[in-house]
Amino acid sequence: MPSRADLWSIGPELWLAGLGLLVLVVDLFVREGRKAGVGALAVGGLLLTLIPASTMLAWEPRTVLFGAYAVDGFAVFFKVLTVIATALVILASMDSLRTRFEGEFYALLVFTALGLVLMAGSTDLVLLAVAIEFVSLTGYVLAGYLKANPKSNEAGVKYFLFGATASAVMFFGFSILYGLTGTTNLYDISARLKDAPAPALYLAVALMLSGFGFKISMVPFHQWTPDVYEGAPTPVAAFLSVASKAAGFAALVRVLIVAIDPVRVDWVLLMAILAAVTMTLGNLLALPQRNIKRMLAYSSISHAGFLLIGVAAFRGDFGTPGLLIYLLGYTFTQLGAFFVAVLIGAQLGTDDIPDYAGLGRRAPVSAFLMAIFMLSLTGIPPTAVFVGKFYVLAAAIDNGLLWLAVVGIINSVISLYYYVGVIRAMYVMPAPTESPVPEPAALQVALGIAGLGTLVIGLYPQPIIDLAKNATLLLRL
Repeated sequence: MPSRADLWSIGPELWLAGLGLLVLVVDLFVREGRKAGVGALAVGGLLLTLIPASTMLAWEPRTVLFGAYAVDGFAVFFKVLTVIATALVILASMDSLRTRFEGEFYALLVFTALGLVLMAGSTDLVLLAVAIEFVSLTGYVLAGYLKANPKSNEAGVKYFLFGATASAVMFFGFSILYGLTGTTNLYDISARLKDAPAPALYLAVALMLSGFGFKISMVPFHQWTPDVYEGAPTPVAAFLSVASKAAGFAALVRVLIVAIDPVRVDWVLLMAILAAVTMTLGNLLALPQRNIKRMLAYSSISHAGFLLIGVAAFRGDFGTPGLLIYLLGYTFTQLGAFFVAVLIGAQLGTDDIPDYAGLGRRAPVSAFLMAIFMLSLTGIPPTAVFVGKFYVLAAAIDNGLLWLAVVGIINSVISLYYYVGVIRAMYVMPAPTESPVPEPAALQVALGIAGLGTLVIGLYPQPIIDLAKNATLLLRL
């Protein structure tokens, strides 16, 4: 049985599980058409989760549940990121999602957040596998949530087929690690891999990377991303592009840095090559896109490449802190861009970028925020993603990967073309009508928070930098 100290240490996780059940129960007593109150309950409960989670930042790092789960700064960082992202997505959904099963939608998002938090803290392959499958199952349902929409059905099926295959391959890699070491604990694996045969170890790493690569949309495991993002409900696409990606990176970093010695398996060079290929292919495929969700999907693939720079260049003062800073800034920026897509999709019934023409006059606040998000995704100061890009590119140079930094800079310049294309449509292209676009209150709050986060991190990044450095100092326990 877990001790009382263990249960206290996983208080946020228990709270999320209870919140998900509470949302389901309350939904039974709320009439259709008034389900926004259920969403407000979910948002309030998620924000309350930040109270115990934030207190853990001052704790000494420890493992609980018989060494299977870490309570350290690294895990706490992703707890906070996941909870914030989930709360914002639910807030943005309250005015745009009007289905018979709206309450269940909010509950599924809360349960998915629980799985993502477990992924970030898992130090045992069995617990990690359970968390990944838990997240996958809820993700498949969310992607295909609009039952009457053929594209949503297609997104759910494609996500399931790709995800099930990726998980099976990854778990095969886990089983090889277990066979080589006789344990599933990451810290014990690290100690016992010294005498493991190199070919089997390389095979295990390759198989695991296929599963993690699917979660983070890394080339060549990215094929599902544009179709799923386009077909899924736009809030779900936003959620998958940030929270799921962040948890995937958290699990990838913990497994590689804690368990796999880069001296024995040169995964640093492999990550550098995959980073360059991922950011380049994502950018090139984003150039011709005219659908905002597909463009943001390929953009998300490109940003996965930039984030992989932080994985490859994890040594030193810039690498892993840069990864965390990038993820937090990217979360606010990407969510904000998708929230504008939620607004336009709900009010105008379109996801085509040319239909954003004249948005600067029809919805001035949303258009202004969208321009900020596009500039931030490009990496232009003073925005959040600029700080993240600065850190990961500095990490590449600091680790002797100058060529990778050059590739990153070139890709940032390329991305300017399609990001500025959205701004051009909003402010330069003539509007088909001058009638204002309604901007619902809850969605505007979510947009405002995303915009504020994007600018505050860019203008005053020091607190986030300090938080990221403290989180990485605690990574190895």
